[in-house]
Amino acid sequence: MPIIGSTQFLERIQFFNGERLFASDLQALEAFNREMRWLHNLSLHQEGVGSGYQVTGNVGDRQVTIAPGYAIDCCGREIILTEPQLLPIPPIADNGSGGSVFYDLTVSYPDDTELKPSETRVGICTPAGVIRLREQPVFCWVQLSDDPTNHQPIDARLSSRINSGLFLVLAQVEIFNCQLKQPVSTVARRNARPAKQPRIACGVQQTPDWSAQALGNPGQGNAPVIVPFGSEGYTATIDTSSGAFQSTPSYTARIMGPRVFTVGSGELQGTVVADALLSIDPASATPKSFAVEIFPVVAVVPRGSFDINTALQAWKVAWMGVEN
Repeated sequence: MPIIGSTQFLERIQFFNGERLFASDLQALEAFNREMRWLHNLSLHQEGVGSGYQVTGNVGDRQVTIAPGYAIDCCGREIILTEPQLLPIPPIADNGSGGSVFYDLTVSYPDDTELKPSETRVGICTPAGVIRLREQPVFCWVQLSDDPTNHQPIDARLSSRINSGLFLVLAQVEIFNCQLKQPVSTVARRNARPAKQPRIACGVQQTPDWSAQALGNPGQGNAPVIVPFGSEGYTATIDTSSGAFQSTPSYTARIMGPRVFTVGSGELQGTVVADALLSIDPASATPKSFAVEIFPVVAVVPRGSFDINTALQAWKVAWMGVEN
């Protein structure tokens, strides 16, 4: 893998007139240029499709058409298809229960042992040798689970290669009776070029782990009593890892949940209105989390007391991040 820690070629190769060159010298030069290019791709781009690689297929087809394209895997290696290719779909009737079968079509860089010679040449007083190897993309159909809400690869080994970026997903197909039941879907494709628009993601922290204390204040008769914003706040860390941000975004957040609570019973039964001012600590923001602090205010009617933890346990925090 061409990362800085394992880069082998740190010296520029030089030649001089009259030097006797060996095959290893020219192989080293080619390897240097290739590894530097891979290091560039790995450092400045993400794995995915750079251009092309459109996959098309209509209902009833038994094959898909793959257009020429350029892609980069997680090692920075270029996966290039120069001519359109027809690829048969897996010849499977159903999933064994009369339902459709789902597959991801992936592409990967060929292993060195899989490269086929495209040209050989006779040497001077030596046997013929290979001088060109053809780098052809390797396409693989990866069967998915039957879960309609979350199709995942059945084979854990293939799933690991997809998650790591060694296998790039180009399309997803639904097969029934050995033919496409739906047109090819390309929703799962990943673009090697960063999006030109800001990345926006949102989520809800269902059960924030508030560092809270009980807060109560008895009412006086039927008059509402306001517990003002105090010096003590309630803090929690909000997990935003589901947003898959690459850099720290600008966060906004709000409290979700009930504001009106019923307390007591009989003559002492009353309504409690609880709300809070929410503040985000900018210094705590990271691509995967940020910290919030809330300052509660409570109106209690009639006599009785209210534990603010009742509201804290019912409240959720909805967040949104905008990554420039």
